[in-house]
Amino acid sequence: MDTVPHEKEPASADRKSTPFAQQWVTLSQQEYIQLVWDARYWKTAHRRALRETALQNELEAAQARIRDLQKRLFGRQSEHSARGHKGLTPDRSSSRSRGQQPGTHGHGRTRQAHLPAHEETIAIDSPRCPHCGLGYADFPGTEDSEVLEIEVQAYRRVIHRRRYRKVCSCVGVPGLITASPPPRLIPRGKFGISVWVSVLLDKFLYGRPSHRWVQDLSDQGLTMSPGTLAGGLRTITPLFTPLDQALTYKLRSESHWHADETRWMVFVDIEGKVGHRWYWWVFQSPSVIHSVLDPTRSADVPITELAAAQGGIVSCDRYSAYKKFVRLHPAFVLAFCWAHQRRDFLELANRYPDLLPWAMTWVDAIAELYHRNGLRLQADPGSAEYAAHHARLQQAVHDWTLRRDEALANRKLAVPAAQVLHRMQNHWAGLTVFVDHPEVPMDNNAAERDMRLAVVGRKNFTGSGSAWSGQLTATMYRLLMTVKLWGINPRTWLSTYLQACAENGNQPPSDLGAFLPWSMEAVQRARMKQEHGEPETARPKGIDSS
Repeated sequence: MDTVPHEKEPASADRKSTPFAQQWVTLSQQEYIQLVWDARYWKTAHRRALRETALQNELEAAQARIRDLQKRLFGRQSEHSARGHKGLTPDRSSSRSRGQQPGTHGHGRTRQAHLPAHEETIAIDSPRCPHCGLGYADFPGTEDSEVLEIEVQAYRRVIHRRRYRKVCSCVGVPGLITASPPPRLIPRGKFGISVWVSVLLDKFLYGRPSHRWVQDLSDQGLTMSPGTLAGGLRTITPLFTPLDQALTYKLRSESHWHADETRWMVFVDIEGKVGHRWYWWVFQSPSVIHSVLDPTRSADVPITELAAAQGGIVSCDRYSAYKKFVRLHPAFVLAFCWAHQRRDFLELANRYPDLLPWAMTWVDAIAELYHRNGLRLQADPGSAEYAAHHARLQQAVHDWTLRRDEALANRKLAVPAAQVLHRMQNHWAGLTVFVDHPEVPMDNNAAERDMRLAVVGRKNFTGSGSAWSGQLTATMYRLLMTVKLWGINPRTWLSTYLQACAENGNQPPSDLGAFLPWSMEAVQRARMKQEHGEPETARPKGIDSS
């Protein structure tokens, strides 16, 4: 039966005055039910579409995360990009093989004429003719060749101190005197300086675990217990304190630093701290590489390390601790790393393959910025060529700004791509510091290279078993990395310094200028760059105690 349903009167007087409010529609019951069903159907379909869209976005984000984790775990560590490949793995089909190419002129074997020679003569016992039996006569000269060998052997320094008896009748003079003992690094210690130089370099420069070093020493015939090793290292730790203080003072006297941080395990329990994760910080200036081991990753570390400086530029990543540092100390400026910005686009291309062509165009643009900055740095400052390259670089940076803003204005831009561009926009002031400061590199790769030594140590011996060993590790890393920064031979430098400490009564020498690279005289620095020479004490021929 047909009915005429009446809609409820609008509550508002304005709605009564609308044209449709004065018109009535007559529907059948079936038509009314169909309209209600259709309305409910489309509402349900709309809710389903919204839910499916949300699930699809969630699935795409999860798949992007999976691709990122798979690349981190199984993919190549290199960030060299290749077009059109989902995994961003370089296409080697057309690349030449590594190493020397066929037909090119080689350099031949490298002669090691600076090494000591052990002469050996090989003769034939009674050479005779195999037919008649007559002997061969000697022929002038020899057929010479060389074989390089390494001979490392522990030995005992048996010290005989001469004694002298008084023959005069003077009063108050000792009746028997003995020659003074040779200086020792550790009072009454039986292990010489060469042993401690070896353990310090093997552990802190070459990343060798202590127990492996002790085992290798035992294989060579010298036994040292782990307790003796730990006790000796703890005893000589204070000898490096003055050098550490000098490095800190030099670090704060300069105006540009690279900074980075990574995790480091210290297996001690600290009240109020959960777990054993500490953090390894690196601050590199033009003269010093300074490592800091701290329980936290907070802004207190860069504040403590650099706040005493007069201000300058800190090359770093986008970690918030650095931002807080410059917010509290306005004299400092952050120069953000373009390698991290490039990594954002590479990760975007790996997570979302559909965006790979778009992302790689930005990677190419970053390469162009590096190229233009490199051309500027190759020119002499103040020359017309330098001014021309500087102007081109400024124009390229300006074009970047326009291109970024144009891309962000595109409403069809994918959300992940827009997030990368927004992040770049928020850090643009720090990314462009290098334009007005040519001395500042575009990236923070120097600090990341400084981290490699700590990462190798973390991988090989996990971390530090105590707080004092962790601080010794940080001290030795900054000392050894600083001398390597200056091109100094670490073994020569460390042997000379520990010998000076032993001669000074097991105390640091009063004059540290001879051991600080920036304070050394040119002759002393050249001597430190040479290989570690033979020790002054007599020892069996052919044995290297270093």
